[in-house]
Amino acid sequence: MTGTWSNHWVNLRGGLPRIKAKLLRNEPIVVAFIGGSITEGAGASDVNTTSWRALTESYLKARFSLEKVTCINAGVGGTTSTFGAHRLQAHVLSQGEIDLLFVEFSVNDGEDREESIRGMEGIIRQCRRLSPCTDICLIYTAADKNLTDHTPHNIAVHEEVAAYYAVPSVNFAARVYTLMQNDEVRWGDLASDRVHPNDVGHALYAAFLREYLDEALDLKEATIGGKDLGSVNGQEIVQLPPPINQNNYENADMSEVDFVDGLGGFEWRALSSEPLMNWRYDTRHLYTDTLNAWFSFTLHGQSAGILLLCGPDSGIFEFAIDDEPFQSVHMFDDWCLKAYRPIMAMFPIHVERQSRRITIRHTGKKDQGSTGTSLRILKLLSN
Repeated sequence: MTGTWSNHWVNLRGGLPRIKAKLLRNEPIVVAFIGGSITEGAGASDVNTTSWRALTESYLKARFSLEKVTCINAGVGGTTSTFGAHRLQAHVLSQGEIDLLFVEFSVNDGEDREESIRGMEGIIRQCRRLSPCTDICLIYTAADKNLTDHTPHNIAVHEEVAAYYAVPSVNFAARVYTLMQNDEVRWGDLASDRVHPNDVGHALYAAFLREYLDEALDLKEATIGGKDLGSVNGQEIVQLPPPINQNNYENADMSEVDFVDGLGGFEWRALSSEPLMNWRYDTRHLYTDTLNAWFSFTLHGQSAGILLLCGPDSGIFEFAIDDEPFQSVHMFDDWCLKAYRPIMAMFPIHVERQSRRITIRHTGKKDQGSTGTSLRILKLLSN
């Protein structure tokens, strides 16, 4: 895997030694995909068969045996690496031993360099610490902002983290851009909304990744125990380097709302016939539209937040950390008019890790575009 192809579209770095060793021993493998809507399969005619993720799963099963390959779809539309770090344990690592983790957030991460580093570094450090035998590979998908002749901001930030931790990366966006420059494809023909690929676009992404995996998982010249395969010991201890950002989300977690330690004016509900987007998981949540309804929870860490189900009738809440003054949080936007969806509300990061008590309170206020003042609390977030 040398030459122009490798240099421009793939960064090999540490490779995929652990999963390669398991394949050499003919052992079952588990591959997880965490990312946004493109990983989940948006734009594909069938997310379970024609998305790049599903096509990659089919490729792995065809190459290494249907019975020995298990894949996990942890894509959630509209989410960033910050949310990815917080839900990594619940949606991926809780499933058992993971051999390979694909991470895709280059389109959804915004222009805040520090937050993007906190998210991506948090995912990598958390995975290396809690699941040291998991290989990681970053994926960069295309959108108008990523289709340039230089390394665009979001991909450059992710590459900074990938290089620091010797994580390989596959740049779909750079490959698409090159094909566009050679008049081999038109971006609008691959993604009508210029973000989410159609079946042709998903198939192209899958082909890019397949080329990399054909080489990275080539077993012909490999030998178990070779230095390129790394240690494959379930008790392996990974010595992580100092973090790029001390405030990264290495200790991020997403827990059930059952862990509140006090509340008043809330009740349990779940969405039934209401429109829902960007969430395939349980919708059980704490609900209120009562002025001054409240709940509190205690955590040990640097930061906290809550995951809300925001929709057409969402209102405004306020929070307080320990004895600090309450601060108002307004989460309503135009997307809320379309359906309920999960939105993170992250509170200020503190330098010291210590126990903190967070109190959430209903204000009775709302955006002028909202149809009500409801609050729906889906999860608790901590780091």
